[in-house]
Amino acid sequence: MSTTICQVMGFLVSLLGVGGTIIATAMDTWSTQDLYDNPVTAVFQYQGLWRSCVRQSSGFTECRPYFTILGLPAMFQAVRALMIVGIVLGILGLLVCIFALKCIRIGSMEDTAKANMTLTSGIMFIVAGLCAITGVSVFANMLVTNFWLSTTNMFQGMQNVQNRYTFGSALFVGWVAGGLALVGGIMMCLACKGLIPEESRYKAVSYNASGRNISYRTGPYKAGPGYEADPKSRKGVGYEEAPRSEDGRRSYPSKYDYV
Repeated sequence: MSTTICQVMGFLVSLLGVGGTIIATAMDTWSTQDLYDNPVTAVFQYQGLWRSCVRQSSGFTECRPYFTILGLPAMFQAVRALMIVGIVLGILGLLVCIFALKCIRIGSMEDTAKANMTLTSGIMFIVAGLCAITGVSVFANMLVTNFWLSTTNMFQGMQNVQNRYTFGSALFVGWVAGGLALVGGIMMCLACKGLIPEESRYKAVSYNASGRNISYRTGPYKAGPGYEADPKSRKGVGYEEAPRSEDGRRSYPSKYDYV
């Protein structure tokens, strides 16, 4: 029962993580204009991975997509690639995880196959979460570098300094989504152990006796009452009891008696 709960919870947590990663990738607020020195402005700018937007004080918002690919910075394109890889792996992991759920039976699928599928989906979720966290962290590092560079130029008295940008809400959504996908993948990997059948967990070990090899010869006997062997029943054909002497010892015929 605990294995099923862990598997279902891992699936739900991973579903939230993958969904959050998709939402974060599509959001336009990866970077927002810093209004620390100018809280009252007629234009507010914010940017995403796919377009940049401008919102006026009247409430009118205009967004313009990036019409170029080669003109974008290399790190910016790397962030795009990481988020797309995370989404693709997350969706594939969800598809595999649906068929691997213990509460769902498809044909004559064995528990070993479900365990392997669960482990595969867990690894996919972990990689997807790491891709999302890495992509968001790289973009945040770019923002921090540009922010302090703009601040340095501002204090040096340079004119026509470009606007400074700070963290947008999409970054926090991406961090949380990547963490959820990572936790869901770990839960799926833990649930994999409970799905493995008991007989396949342990290998049979053969033990050999270290003592001497002793061979036992069984003869015809008749079990008496109390499971005690009757000594008379052990006499075979040609078996004759040797006569006893006066002192109680048995006397056996010598070879001269047959001459």
